Amino acid sequence: MPMILGLTGSIGMGKSTVAAMFAAAGVPVFDADAVVHRLQGAGGALLPAIEARFPGTTSESGVDRAALAAAVLDDDAALRALEAIVHPAVRAERATFLNRHDDAPLVVFDIPLLFETGADDEVDRVVVVSAAPHVQRARTLARVGMSVAKFDAILARQLPDAEKRARADWVIATDTPLGETRAAVARVIACTGVVQRR
Repeated sequence: MPMILGLTGSIGMGKSTVAAMFAAAGVPVFDADAVVHRLQGAGGALLPAIEARFPGTTSESGVDRAALAAAVLDDDAALRALEAIVHPAVRAERATFLNRHDDAPLVVFDIPLLFETGADDEVDRVVVVSAAPHVQRARTLARVGMSVAKFDAILARQLPDAEKRARADWVIATDTPLGETRAAVARVIACTGVVQRR
């Protein structure tokens, strides 16, 4: 079985950039966000269950993300209900990914809520992507449809960055030049002791 790196980081920290760097280095990457988008997109497997629990939040084109977010963001019970639909499906997809890459020396599970969902129990080492708070805030608020209130609500549901960094095996900074971040990714790969096959 491959060594599994769990890659995580709070919103706006640059995790997707770092995941792309691992992929460019030849490491298979499981992108949990991409899987969720597919499962909730047009014809997605989760649409019937989501529509049944949250009427009016889906259509033929998939989940209306703004409507679904509005339905769960300030409602703990609703959020738990959504997680009960989404998380098992993502775990199943993750198992399929791992089976597909069982001959790889190293794989990455890119999971935004790695600690919050307990998925850190399923990985061998953890990499946390981090940046200064003002950088995180500026990046996030530049996103289409983002507001200060929504940003604050999302942060409130995520483990604080300091706690994530304290629980990490490696921390990769993204408020540095891209070359430095890329070098940090290479160092993590080297530190795992695995030999990448191209």
